[in-house]
Amino acid sequence: GSRAGAPVLQATELRIETPPGGAAELLRAAPNWTPAPGEHDILLRAARGEAVERTPVWLMRQAGRYMAAFREYSTKYPFRMRSETPEVAIELSLQPWRAFGVDGVVMFSDILTPLPAMGVDFDVVRGTGPVIPQPLRTAADVAALTPIDDFESKLGFIRTILGSLRKETEGGCTLIGFVGSPFTLVAYAVEGQANRHCISTKQMMTAAPEVLHAALDHFATEIGKYGCHQIECGAQTIQFFESWAHHLGARSGRDLAEIWPR
Repeated sequence: GSRAGAPVLQATELRIETPPGGAAELLRAAPNWTPAPGEHDILLRAARGEAVERTPVWLMRQAGRYMAAFREYSTKYPFRMRSETPEVAIELSLQPWRAFGVDGVVMFSDILTPLPAMGVDFDVVRGTGPVIPQPLRTAADVAALTPIDDFESKLGFIRTILGSLRKETEGGCTLIGFVGSPFTLVAYAVEGQANRHCISTKQMMTAAPEVLHAALDHFATEIGKYGCHQIECGAQTIQFFESWAHHLGARSGRDLAEIWPR
């Protein structure tokens, strides 16, 4: 239940009839909507637990295949180049806001972006998704993880992207940072790539729980620093993405997902 006085934001199901011309016609007809005066920070106020005049809206999937402008960039640049090149990431972050006038802009990024700064390299392979050549499997692998001790040299593009986005969105909407939650990031690192069954991580839960918890401890510390860095760079609120939580039951969810972002 919610604590006394805290707002409860109800999910709203939106049904849209696709016109004969398909989704492209629907997008062309989308109004260039501007929030009412005083509503530019409605998402931020809702995130703080304040009562708000309506449910704020933002697109969790950032820009994507539903936008022709995004598809043009996806054919020109590999995913990591799109998310780590400031001028490209800034443009892709702003596209949904320009098109639909939503209440928040989320930084265009990848959930695995901070991993190389911790000693875990990855690539995004077209048709496969993220691939980690050297998965995290043993206590020695966890011990070899590094702290993010210098954001400017390891993730310098984050400050440029968020700083520019804050200037673009100031007084218009809320700027949202993008952070993967510890369990999802550890699971990616253990599996080595997207795995619908999450087999290696589940095996580690039972066969080597101390290794899994050591990895979660390290990731939670560094991801916490990463989130704080995004706030320092201009983000006004942070969305933690726990994309692989569906692999956990009620008890394991509390032990492996719920407590670590705190």
